[in-house]
Amino acid sequence: MKKPFNIENYSDSDDLELIKEALNGDHKSLNKLIVDHQQYIFNIALKMINGIADAEDVTQEVLIKLVTNLSKYDSTKARFRTWLYRITFNHILNVKKQKYEMMVTSFDNFFDFIDSAPELELSEKEEKEMQALVEESKISCMAGMIMCLDREQRLTYIVGELFEIDHNLAGEIFEISPSTFRKRLSRARKNLYDWMNNRCGLVNKDNPCRCSKKTKGFIEKGWVTEDLKWNSDYKKKIFELSEEKVDIVLLERDDVYAKIHRDHPFKNHNKSGLALEAILQSKIINSTFKLDN
Repeated sequence: MKKPFNIENYSDSDDLELIKEALNGDHKSLNKLIVDHQQYIFNIALKMINGIADAEDVTQEVLIKLVTNLSKYDSTKARFRTWLYRITFNHILNVKKQKYEMMVTSFDNFFDFIDSAPELELSEKEEKEMQALVEESKISCMAGMIMCLDREQRLTYIVGELFEIDHNLAGEIFEISPSTFRKRLSRARKNLYDWMNNRCGLVNKDNPCRCSKKTKGFIEKGWVTEDLKWNSDYKKKIFELSEEKVDIVLLERDDVYAKIHRDHPFKNHNKSGLALEAILQSKIINSTFKLDN
């Protein structure tokens, strides 16, 4: 899988060749260009929105923008990945608020939800049988915490901490200086980690909240189901795709928090084939690219 935020191993020349061939009507090149980036776009959208169907819609909207504007791309003004992820980030930041974002408006509000779920001990047998559901509860809770950040901080945290984007590249995409991006990331970390330190038993053993104790309560509330919104349909974890830290040294505490978030699944975009087909079969797209069969 292509890692678009990788500094050392990513080459814009591959994308440029695909763009050239796609604009000359090559269906396979356009398809590959989309496939190379859609999983990252989907997973960023999913973390930002916290809803699979909504993230799928946003991914398709971004891909349509990519394809319909591809002929306008100017490689002398920006590298392709900078151009593409600027489109992606701007679209995600400006999309209409979705269901979860309207429900979770602050950390206080979020932890009121968590506190409303009863704490129920699992027997040793139940803990083994419900291992996937306990993990689902953990990921769901942490994904919810990220939603408490405002949109700018949330996106900064997702790409800066989970995917460890190089801060120079981040500055290009957000059109800010690398130092400004680092400051934004530092603020997002502090806001999130202060709350985790005060409430989450994963990072502070003095906190009483435990994922296993909350699992039955989350199931009763309908927040966790056998469908496993998060803990299913993946081949890799985020940490397997994230990059080495380039220019920032984390405190030991922050390392612990970041590792927990990066241990989340990098989800498959299961409707990617349908999305691609819809995009590639569009009359506007076919007219623009004069695609071959």
